[in-house]
Amino acid sequence: MPENPTREEIKERIIEVMKTIYDPEIPVNIYELGLIYDIHIDDEYRVHIKMTLTAPGCPVAGMLVQQVENGVRSVQGVKDVKVDLVWDPPWSPEMMSDAAKMELGYL
Repeated sequence: MPENPTREEIKERIIEVMKTIYDPEIPVNIYELGLIYDIHIDDEYRVHIKMTLTAPGCPVAGMLVQQVENGVRSVQGVKDVKVDLVWDPPWSPEMMSDAAKMELGYL
């Protein structure tokens, strides 16, 4: 593992972390569900993530945001993390990856 990972390497590791976090009501990880809208890493290796939930009234909202923040913070090279929960555009099943659609029987 390089001592100073590139932003692209950090982004790949962040995505791997996202793939370990699951919405407790859906047996698919949040990345494949399409809940992660944007991962931005600035020149100082601060990460800004925009994510959503399957529904605005999701009872696990705080828990999922905290899991994302904690997971990203654990990635080597990340200096700071900010997670914004956004509702625009609203999530829909079309945002899921093909793998998630297959898992849930959409394909």
